[in-house]
Amino acid sequence: MTATMRRPQFLRVAENARLPVAFVLDGQPTTALEGDTILTAILLCSGHVRRNEFSGQPRAGFCMMGACQDCWVRLGDGRRVRACSTLLEAGQDVSREPGRRP
Repeated sequence: MTATMRRPQFLRVAENARLPVAFVLDGQPTTALEGDTILTAILLCSGHVRRNEFSGQPRAGFCMMGACQDCWVRLGDGRRVRACSTLLEAGQDVSREPGRRP
């Protein structure tokens, strides 16, 4: 676990029998479980989804349903997606800095 991935915001307490899914977060390989959203996958291994563009403070999402615009991430193919409403896919390359490509 790297310094950017310390102290997860979420702790999985159920549904541990699902298949693992490997992905890359900010250049670091990690895993989540099949059926997780990108937001869930990120917050299970990190304390934040992104940093505020003005203050630099960590943000962990807000509404969890795609309305507040607080969880934008960028995928390796260049798309910007809402992490709370996008399912994680095996091998995805995810950057928490939406302006920067992974």
